[in-house]
Amino acid sequence: MKRETQNILLILLGGALLKITINGDYLRYVKPAQQPWIIAGGAIMVALGAIAIVRDLLAARAAAVVSGDVHAHEHNTRSAWLLMVPVLAVFLVAPPALGADSVTRTEARAPQSASASNAAAFPPLPAGDVVPLEVNDFVSRAGWDKSGTLNGRTVRLSGFVVHNEGNTMLARMVIGCCAADAFPITVRMVGDGVSGFGNDTWLEVTGTVVPGTAVRENSYMPDLTLTSVRQVPAPKDPYEY
Repeated sequence: MKRETQNILLILLGGALLKITINGDYLRYVKPAQQPWIIAGGAIMVALGAIAIVRDLLAARAAAVVSGDVHAHEHNTRSAWLLMVPVLAVFLVAPPALGADSVTRTEARAPQSASASNAAAFPPLPAGDVVPLEVNDFVSRAGWDKSGTLNGRTVRLSGFVVHNEGNTMLARMVIGCCAADAFPITVRMVGDGVSGFGNDTWLEVTGTVVPGTAVRENSYMPDLTLTSVRQVPAPKDPYEY
C-alpha cells in the first residue's frame, strides 16, 4: 500500500472514531466510560495522518521542482483519494446495535455477578406501585434471590422483542467491556398484547414475576405476567452493564 493511501486510511479511521463519539454511535460498541479514550485515539490518528500527508506533499513538490515534473505527484494523490471512496463509506456507516438475531444465536443466562455468588443477597425493592428495574437486575433476582423480593411486586422493564421457539421475549444485551463480550438476558412475556410486535421492537412493559420460573433448564429466563405494554423508541445506549 502506498504511503498516500496509508495516510488517508489513517485519517478516515480517526475521523470515523470522532464521528461515532460525537453522535453517540460509539455506545453500540463500548461502555460509556470508554468515550475519552475513543476521542483521544481518533484525534491522534487524524493528526498523524494529516501531518504525514502535508510532509509528503511538501517533499514531493520540492522533488518535482528539482526534476521539472510538477504534475506526476498530483495525479498519484488524486488516484489514492479515489481508491479510498469505498473505504470512506464502510468506516462512516455505523452498523446497528446487537439485537434479536444475536439473542437467538447466543444462550441467554443470568448475569455473571449473580451466578458466581450462587446465593446473592439482594436489597429490598424501593417503595412504590411500579418499580423500574434493569432487565439484568430483574433476571438476577428472579434466578438467585432466595428472599423473594420480586414476589407480588409490579416492575417496569424496557427491552427489545425476540420471537423464538414459540416464546415472545423481552431481551437486553449485557456487555462487560465492549460488544464483543455481549451476552443476552431474556424475560418471557406472558399475556396478551405482545404477539403483534416484530423482532427488535423496543417495548416498555409492566408486570409481575411468576415465582420459580427462572431455572437452569430454561437458562434462567423468568416469566413476566404483563399488566401493560407500550412501544418506545430504541434508547441511545441499548446495552446494560
